[in-house]
Amino acid sequence: MNVRNCRNCGRIFNYVTGNIICPACRSELEEKFQEVKKYVQEHRGVGISQVAEACDVEPQIIQQWLRDERLEVTEDSAIFLNCEKCGAPIRSGRYCDACRVEMTNAFRSVTRRNQATQDRTQPIPATAKKDAKMRYL
Repeated sequence: MNVRNCRNCGRIFNYVTGNIICPACRSELEEKFQEVKKYVQEHRGVGISQVAEACDVEPQIIQQWLRDERLEVTEDSAIFLNCEKCGAPIRSGRYCDACRVEMTNAFRSVTRRNQATQDRTQPIPATAKKDAKMRYL
């Protein structure tokens, strides 16, 4: 059992995964998210500061929702995000499509290389050892 204190209210709770906030604060944050989502849908083109003020939410939380791809910036919005790798403008998330593909390919090549190394260092199975005897003519 992993017991922790909530970062928002300080209450003790059984921590499982994700943010270190208690279930009560998590549901309150989800309600705020739904409020922000509704406000953004009704008032297209508003900035983060306007949304934060209208919905009584910290701007950092709204930016985190954008980075987590829970919210998306419209093309005519005053809000903009940049790719963390190359700086290209993006609508949500942390990386642009090109950087995401590049990182995925890099991870795959490393995985393949590690798999090939493991295959070469695997011990010979016992059944193969029985048949692999030296033969003399």
